[in-house]
Amino acid sequence: MRQESAAMRRARERNYQKDSTWYCQFKYSEVHGLGYEEGVHRRDPSSIIKVGETYYVWYTKSIGPSVGYDTGDLDAKVWPWDWSDIWYATSADGIHWQEQGVAVCRGESGSYDDRSVFTPEILAHDGHYYLVYQVVQHPYLRRSKEHIGMAQSDSPNGPWMKLNEPILSPASNGEWFGDVDNRHLVKARGDFDSHKTNDPCLFYYNHQFYLYYKGYPMGEQLTCAGRETKWGVAIADRPEGPYIKSEYNPITNSGHETLLWPYRDGMAALLTTDGPERNTIQYARDGLQFEIEAYIEHPPEAGGPYRSEQPDLHPLEGLRWGLSHEINSKWHYMIRFEVDESTKHLCNNRFNH
Repeated sequence: MRQESAAMRRARERNYQKDSTWYCQFKYSEVHGLGYEEGVHRRDPSSIIKVGETYYVWYTKSIGPSVGYDTGDLDAKVWPWDWSDIWYATSADGIHWQEQGVAVCRGESGSYDDRSVFTPEILAHDGHYYLVYQVVQHPYLRRSKEHIGMAQSDSPNGPWMKLNEPILSPASNGEWFGDVDNRHLVKARGDFDSHKTNDPCLFYYNHQFYLYYKGYPMGEQLTCAGRETKWGVAIADRPEGPYIKSEYNPITNSGHETLLWPYRDGMAALLTTDGPERNTIQYARDGLQFEIEAYIEHPPEAGGPYRSEQPDLHPLEGLRWGLSHEINSKWHYMIRFEVDESTKHLCNNRFNH
């Protein structure tokens, strides 16, 4: 009887010999109007939608350097996305962009979003537009909890009306240890999203609204694969909610910024940065049970793909091109990404889903 190594057994069990339909690499290029600018952060682009002949994108914008938590100044800018607002830009070709101004700004002092609004995502549905995004309340500490807010409009140009409270919040079953602002010290960790719910991504799917998001647990630890961020989903009958977290949460064991697109009857996802399955493309026929379809290299950072009008043409159609952010030594700015299938070793069109 022929012996089998652990490596080959693992490859067989995990089906590493799948065809290359989902496999791709990426190429990057400059964009005009949202590129590098000294003193300015532009990051976390939303998905791109086309309204008429115009492309739209929303993103996080802030001014000035960040200095971290340890200055003793509660008003100091701790992260590049701190003291941020959500801006938007338009384009005729997806390369040359014109910044249009603020779409959603921070709330008044004392409101749940008075410190920063950031990391937006857009849904166009039934003649209406919905922006979902992260919010944090002043002061911004290591133990601050982050929620997900929503604003609505009848036009991609606004005006945008914010909801009076978050549509999704962290689980309430964790407990901090002591009074020191240390996010690693806990009495109880709670659920995978007991500290933060962020990076929202909203779809109308299976006649309901699916809000995908990233969760951080209280007392987050490093694992053999780095940070232990995971994704969840919450489902509602109306875009404003109420959103009910899925019993299957967390639905991924990896991934940082959420990036998903519809394909046929399911949802596809690009998981990057964190966890044992980072840098993979995955697919769930039901939007919940994700399986690895491809391992990729150099994926876009915080990518916002163009929402294709014909996503079923190909598994990668919903990822064909978009914007992502690039981090200079100090400032964040936008670049364009495109799927590059020219390096595929297997040239076939087989797909078994």
